Amino acid sequence: MCNFSTIVRMAAAVAALFATVQAPFADEHAPHWTYGGKTGPEQWGKLEKDYGVCALGRFQSPIDIRDDVAKKADLPAIQFDYKASPLKIIDNGHSIQVNYAPGSSITVGGKRYELVQFHFHKPSEEKIDGKSFDMVAHLVHKDASGQLAVVAVLFDTGEPNALIRTLWANLPKTKGTESAVEAVKVNAEELLPSNHAYYTFPGSLTTPPCSENVTWFVLKNPISISSDEVARFAQEYPMNARPVQALNGREVQASK
Repeated sequence: MCNFSTIVRMAAAVAALFATVQAPFADEHAPHWTYGGKTGPEQWGKLEKDYGVCALGRFQSPIDIRDDVAKKADLPAIQFDYKASPLKIIDNGHSIQVNYAPGSSITVGGKRYELVQFHFHKPSEEKIDGKSFDMVAHLVHKDASGQLAVVAVLFDTGEPNALIRTLWANLPKTKGTESAVEAVKVNAEELLPSNHAYYTFPGSLTTPPCSENVTWFVLKNPISISSDEVARFAQEYPMNARPVQALNGREVQASK
């Protein structure tokens, strides 16, 4: 039976997880973390007690997905049900993030996850057969019990991306402050490739507190983004990708 102190610690961990998912912009009271140097990924686990799993966790993300190791399986299709949302965009100090209105979701194997937000990393945090992509979008979802599922969409440089162009045209002028652009609506469906084949594995958040028990769905097929659009993101975040983490015996499955 859990004692009171254990319950308090568990409640604090859950609160930290939800804070990261819903409003991960820089908190003046939170430890400062970055993508390099003394506050970079190798040091995250030492910056705060609640960040310990960044160093000690066994199922950390991102990973390098090896196609010859991924187990081909009859996986259920990801059923995307994304609707247009009024644009609410924030530069949270670590990425550009869009907070999504309720009502959009994915369903996988009968389990429904609500889309909460999506954000970007340059270069892609995930690799496939050692290859890094120009950027990646992480679409963060939550089910009724609070479990997380993240869909990763990889970007290759090529043709311009209409949705990205809209987002970059409405970047907030101040970090840490959400900008609500009610006149502009965006639909996350425009980030999806036509082929929704995917890899899936258990993992974690890729930023502190690196909480585990996150189900990852990495779409196999990248979408296009222009070099100018990548360069515009790089003006704010030239590199905001955590290095790949050890697989530690995890099974990676690939849809056929």
